[in-house]
Amino acid sequence: MGKNLRRISYSWLKLLLLGLLTVASWQGVLSYAVSLPSSSCPADLETLTNLLIQDIPGYANRVIQRVRKLDRPVYLSTYVIVAGRPEFKPLPLVNRQYNPILPNTSQQVFFTTLERRYSQNKVIEAQNYHWLFLTRSQDGWRLALIYTQFGSPSGDEPPTPPQETSDGIIGQAVRLWLRDCRAGAIKQ
Repeated sequence: MGKNLRRISYSWLKLLLLGLLTVASWQGVLSYAVSLPSSSCPADLETLTNLLIQDIPGYANRVIQRVRKLDRPVYLSTYVIVAGRPEFKPLPLVNRQYNPILPNTSQQVFFTTLERRYSQNKVIEAQNYHWLFLTRSQDGWRLALIYTQFGSPSGDEPPTPPQETSDGIIGQAVRLWLRDCRAGAIKQ
């Protein structure tokens, strides 16, 4: 009986030690998680936008691949090749016909993208112009709105009138990038 009591005591001691180690390791994990910043997105609009512009072609191309129809040949897909340097001088948005109830807190950014489509025997390129509105919330930057002017592939015609494209390819890409930025997944 003494041997069995010793075995049971030894088993309980091992379980207690294992439990203490588990609690200690979880405390370490929790303290690390609590010490992480809530958002690693830069608060400065220019820094944020410069990071966004570097990554937007990759994000846009992933959005394009997700929405591409499976029966469509890959060579007919459009690819975002590069995004141009952002400009930060805002256009005035004051409407003189009424007094706004809330102040406009959105920030305006202009940038371009060069997009390319491969045909069976030629390459078609177009430059598109984006007018991005970002707003700062408690947990980081959010997409408020985006307008796009689509350039003509030949360059002979002027771009289209601005169209609201928050749910378009670039709008979705910006929204995904900002989500990843708020989560701390963007390298600075």
